[in-house]
Amino acid sequence: MSDENPLIEKLRACAERARHAELTLGEVLDSVQEAAYSFTCIVLSLPFLQPLSLGPLGTVGGLTFAALGWQLFHGHPTPLLPARVRQAVIGKKTWEVMIGVCLKILRWCSQFTKPRLSAWVSGRKGQKVCGLTIIAGGLLMAIPFFGLPLNNLLPALAIFFVCVAELEQDGIMVFIAFGWLAVTVIYFTVILIMVWMLGIQAIDWLR
Repeated sequence: MSDENPLIEKLRACAERARHAELTLGEVLDSVQEAAYSFTCIVLSLPFLQPLSLGPLGTVGGLTFAALGWQLFHGHPTPLLPARVRQAVIGKKTWEVMIGVCLKILRWCSQFTKPRLSAWVSGRKGQKVCGLTIIAGGLLMAIPFFGLPLNNLLPALAIFFVCVAELEQDGIMVFIAFGWLAVTVIYFTVILIMVWMLGIQAIDWLR
């Protein structure tokens, strides 16, 4: 992705505006337009991109992702948020950090992404594919495996890569997101089997 990319220009304009005047969440989402879902999900996924479980916050975050994915799946142009949330004024330092991180992510992604397999990320099909992936990642993240390492990270990676796919129009990133969803399901299944086997052994021991 080059520096002439419209999204980078819009984010830079938002960051500049935040330095001199109040900027609401709704104004930023309206500014980035069709990239609003990916921008929002990438920002929200950042706290979960680490191996430690965030406990109940993971459940809340997962349900939030699922709600955003549901809206995208149904074709809403930008996230539907309560008026109070849209009108929330975020401090300039916070905006600088969030937008700065997103710009760094976009530049990093430009090193290995390019427009390809665009049918997977464009039009209504793209909205449905990306929406369903975000829903799946959100619901997996919402499972209350509190204290379990990687329980937030793995689904967050699926959400992150499908957002990159949408921003970069790179269908390959969709399949990477699918891969992380599969890894998440396998990981959770193995954990549940181990818990079930330990439970059976504990019952046998108590007998």
